[in-house]
Amino acid sequence: MRMEKEKCLIHVGPAGWHYKDWYGIVYPEKPDKLFKELDFLATLFNTAEINSTFYRPANAFMGSAWVRKVALNPDFRFTAKLWQRFTHDRKPFTSEEVKQYLEGVDPLAQAQKLGAILCQFPWSFKNNEENRKWLANLFDTFKNYPLVVEVRHGSWDQDEFLSFLDNKNVGFATIDQPVIGQSIPFKPVRTGKIGYVRMHGRNYQSWFPKKNEKEKQSVFARYDYYYPENEISDIVKNVERVAEGSKETFVIQNNHPRGQAVANAMQIRAALGETIINLPDTMLAQYPDLKKLVNPE
Repeated sequence: MRMEKEKCLIHVGPAGWHYKDWYGIVYPEKPDKLFKELDFLATLFNTAEINSTFYRPANAFMGSAWVRKVALNPDFRFTAKLWQRFTHDRKPFTSEEVKQYLEGVDPLAQAQKLGAILCQFPWSFKNNEENRKWLANLFDTFKNYPLVVEVRHGSWDQDEFLSFLDNKNVGFATIDQPVIGQSIPFKPVRTGKIGYVRMHGRNYQSWFPKKNEKEKQSVFARYDYYYPENEISDIVKNVERVAEGSKETFVIQNNHPRGQAVANAMQIRAALGETIINLPDTMLAQYPDLKKLVNPE
């Protein structure tokens, strides 16, 4: 379940795994009592991005449980989003808050199941002296962990910033998103030892809804997008560019509604040369174009 290209492992998988609308598509519609989402996902992929740690830190029990659930897949590596306390709150953080976040991440690191910690900043986080100092402090605080940073404002699209990340051995998250106004464009580059590509979809209409439209739209509307084959092909070429010279590269699909992230991730794996042995029948029914990827032999 992994591809080795120039000594680089490319891990492909979805952002998160707990979605109700995956039942009957990715997961069985009526699973038995023993069914566990993450256990099942680890039979399909060798990575998944942990979203819950963005909203609240996990405890050591949860971290250890995640490790146990993917134990049957030796190639599996998690990426975990950094707690939003460090990325969306400008009040100085404390050592106790750092300890609180690491409590749930350390079991992954100790089991060699932690591929990266993703520091995702909002579009409002712009390139200025104050924010550069914030990043430097954040990177020094978590310097013993594999870090990747995602910035969304176009002001960060500068060679000096990429050099700064490279010197800190911090990965740059290449993001595929609607480029509207001053949003950062898709930039297939790598800094540090880790390559990282996040696919948010290209749903321009719902990405920045007008104020009077926000209440009408689902919280997941912006990620409701299915990449067609021609776009997948272009993205895979860029993934290979990002992976050149890296130790590991993670390709994460965040277009999760109705299991679209899972379907597109399978297409990317196949395009990278991996063999897709099996897929749930419900997936093939929802996305018939996946049938040609499956090679039971």
